[in-house]
Amino acid sequence: MSNEQLWLSVGLVGQAFFSMRFVVQWLASEKRKESVIPVSFWFFSIGGGLTLFTYALHRLDPVFILGEATGVFIYSRNLYLIWRKHDASHAPGGGHRTTLDRAEAPTRSASTHEDREN
Repeated sequence: MSNEQLWLSVGLVGQAFFSMRFVVQWLASEKRKESVIPVSFWFFSIGGGLTLFTYALHRLDPVFILGEATGVFIYSRNLYLIWRKHDASHAPGGGHRTTLDRAEAPTRSASTHEDREN
C-alpha cells in the first residue's frame, strides 16, 4: 500500500465514521417514533471529525482543517453538557431523571417536555 493510498484510506474511514452518526440518529428516531439525538451520535461525530481533521492536516487544506477543528470542539462541548447534566442528576439531592437514566439507548429528544405533555 502506497503512502497516498494509506491517507486515502484514513480519509474514507473518517468519512464512514462521520456518516454513521446519521444512521445511528435515524435508527434511534425510528425506534422512539420521534426525532432524537443519541449520545452515540456525538461519539461518531468526534471520531469522524478527528479522523478527517488528521486527513485535512496531511492535505494541508486550511478550509478543511478549520471546519473539522470547529466541529470537533462543538461535538466535544455537547458531550460535556450531556455528561454534566447526567452527573448533576446523580449527585446527592440531585433531582430529575435524565435521558441517560432510561432503560433504552441513551438519547436526547428533539422535542421539549412541554411538547410531550400536549
